[in-house]
Amino acid sequence: MKILDYMKNNFLFLDGGMGTLLQESGLKPGELPERMNITSPDVIRNIHRSYYDAGSNVILCNTFGANSFKFDDRELEEVISAAIENGNAAREMSKTDHEKYIALDIGPLGRLLKPYGDLDFEEAVSLYSKIVKIGAKYNPDLIFIETMNDSYDTKAALLAAKENSSLPVFVSNAYGSDGKLMTGANPKAMVAMLEGMHADAIGANCSLGPKQLIGVMEEYLKFASVPVLIKPNAGLPRNDHGKTVYDVYPDEFSDDIKNLLTMGVRIAGGCCGTRPEYIKAVCKKATGLTPVPVTEKNISMISSYTHAVEFKNDPILIGERINPTGKKLFKQALRDNDIDYILGEGLKQEDAGVQVLDVNVGLPEIDEEKMLVTVVEELQAVSDLPLQLDTTDFKAMESALRRYNGKAMVNSVNGKNEVMENVFPLVKKYGGFVVCLTLDEDGIPESSAKRVAIAKRIIDKAKEYGIEKRDLIFDPLAMTISADTTAALSTLDAVYQITTELEANTSLGVSNVSFGLPERNLVTSVFFSCALEKGLSAAIMNPYSLEMMNVYFAFRALHNLDANCGEYINHASSLPKQIAVSNSLTQANTNSDTKSSLPSEKDVSPLKGAIMRGLKEKASAITKELLNEVEPLSIVNEEIIPALDVVGKGFEKKEVFLPQLLMAAEASKASFEEIKKKMAESDTGNTAKRMTFIIATVHGDIHDIGKNIVKLILENYGFDVYDLGKDVPEQTIVDKAIELHAPAVGLSALMTTTVPAMENTIKLLREQAPWVKVCVGGAVMTQEYSDQIGADRYCKDAMDTVRYAEELESALSKSL
Repeated sequence: MKILDYMKNNFLFLDGGMGTLLQESGLKPGELPERMNITSPDVIRNIHRSYYDAGSNVILCNTFGANSFKFDDRELEEVISAAIENGNAAREMSKTDHEKYIALDIGPLGRLLKPYGDLDFEEAVSLYSKIVKIGAKYNPDLIFIETMNDSYDTKAALLAAKENSSLPVFVSNAYGSDGKLMTGANPKAMVAMLEGMHADAIGANCSLGPKQLIGVMEEYLKFASVPVLIKPNAGLPRNDHGKTVYDVYPDEFSDDIKNLLTMGVRIAGGCCGTRPEYIKAVCKKATGLTPVPVTEKNISMISSYTHAVEFKNDPILIGERINPTGKKLFKQALRDNDIDYILGEGLKQEDAGVQVLDVNVGLPEIDEEKMLVTVVEELQAVSDLPLQLDTTDFKAMESALRRYNGKAMVNSVNGKNEVMENVFPLVKKYGGFVVCLTLDEDGIPESSAKRVAIAKRIIDKAKEYGIEKRDLIFDPLAMTISADTTAALSTLDAVYQITTELEANTSLGVSNVSFGLPERNLVTSVFFSCALEKGLSAAIMNPYSLEMMNVYFAFRALHNLDANCGEYINHASSLPKQIAVSNSLTQANTNSDTKSSLPSEKDVSPLKGAIMRGLKEKASAITKELLNEVEPLSIVNEEIIPALDVVGKGFEKKEVFLPQLLMAAEASKASFEEIKKKMAESDTGNTAKRMTFIIATVHGDIHDIGKNIVKLILENYGFDVYDLGKDVPEQTIVDKAIELHAPAVGLSALMTTTVPAMENTIKLLREQAPWVKVCVGGAVMTQEYSDQIGADRYCKDAMDTVRYAEELESALSKSL
């Protein structure tokens, strides 16, 4: 029976951990686990068979880290083909009679994607594609993408799987204790993106034990319309006489999994620390349970790289200002490739309170495809708002959808077959929430009935492509009343009928209604109010219009959409100032999950604002100007470091996400470069470096995302960082510490199989460089684990490392 058919009426049980069992079977520190597929096939087969015998339906082949960063093309194929052969052999060896399947296991590449890292999205897709193409040749039953801690990396892997095979694809992400991925995405955002791209099952694995993942699972079960999976660790790791052990045992683990199965989880297994006895206990306790049916949630939502915005009862504001129509300065910015101007328009609208940004860069004399992709990527680097991709160029639309990090709004289709036949396949492939204009080959109908008829045809056509009504939002088209005084009535009636009769979402570009009239905001705002009363789901609007924002906040307060009228009160408090934008609108709308919060650029100095917002070019230009009047060190101490501290403290409070921390660091780096140039010109030498700090990813581990983040942030705080790279032998780290007489060493590890190398490094440092203080971090580390392997400090993230470095530097200066 095919796996998707089996899943319809049954629980699906996965296998458990692999790394610990490989270590017990002879895997040495620094040795690549995947190579054992070739050198020790019997070991791998026996592990797989033990899971099958325990009750697992699915074993994940030993290919988690098989990629081109570790193996050349020839060895990569050998490793993957041997892994699948071992899986097949184990299936034959196992004599239990339950259904058994083999998964091609794909883990993260270990590199952060641009703009936060150095790996291009298409390069990541290419690397994952190579794995998929090789694996698919040897006929596994499914692809299992797991332990992904970045939404963009997840999208690259899923896209590669979908483009290069017809196999079912399961996707599992690794969440931290805050319920988010490393780069900020919450479960709702991941559900939106992964369902949009048609993953067959989604969920979470690794990092935490089953109890700690209950909140994450509740979110998945609330929003997902596909089967939900869980593959948690056996609690938290610790070191017991040189061995990695975990604090949750089979009986407790299986009780927790049973609870999750009764909640609605359909696929379950174990990750780090779990063994066949864990899976056996899970299968036993699941006996007699009836799987909770997977249901269609019928939720309309889009997402950015951090959060989702849901279209429900609470109206959504879509900022209209990133659009050249009628805007001379914006047109010139497009011609001049002035990206900072465009980003500024986006950030100002975010400060004004919109939940989505419309992005239209269509201008005949520029390359729209290239510009749209650039603006989307740059906007997503500085803002976490979801975007509406607004273009009639199908090629530009595909390029932007492909590179978009999340599930975008797509503006637009209409009732013309040619348009739907070009756009719907893109939405089916990449996911999207489609704006549907109620016009066709005959133009815009005057009557509301004909507009509703077009909406029905669009719904039927979308269904042919597997696109549900929940992923459509209809624009009945606001026409100017200066040309036809009945135009607004037809539009409002169409909004009402589509909302009530078709039970579909609606959106309007509301400002069109007042074109050609004096005091347009008066007419537009009243029309907006009328449309909201008819059930309007969203409006593309000018958030700088005081009249429009008055209507929005008053409507929400009157319709019980604003708890205790809090947001209305905040808005009203700004009215005496008679400003078009309320700077107080920093709270997230109740439709969307909590977003990051930083001070508006208007509330701080220009350079601080540019750094906090991650505007590299602007930070560079402002610094260049400041250097004509201000001493370089004053800029560093009074502008750059305080700006970084604001972002850093926001990150520590979980109000700012990792991408914004990294972009702020990049902006400060651009500022520092101008300072270095100035000091070189004036022959005053370089700014003094702070304490020396060595960092490395330990031997056997090629995952250096965390280490690279730490490097960037430490350097921008002025520390003298020596980065030894990844997969660094223990003695190499010790030798460099001795050579530099470095006060501090930071060690990183992602996998449990490489923690022994971390412990060995610390032992050698204690013997040969006893003055060195050692901090450790990485996905597998905890405070207890850090203490047991002899580290001086466990640093949970980059800012924690900065604070530790500052403590050490302060202690050193006092001892001199």
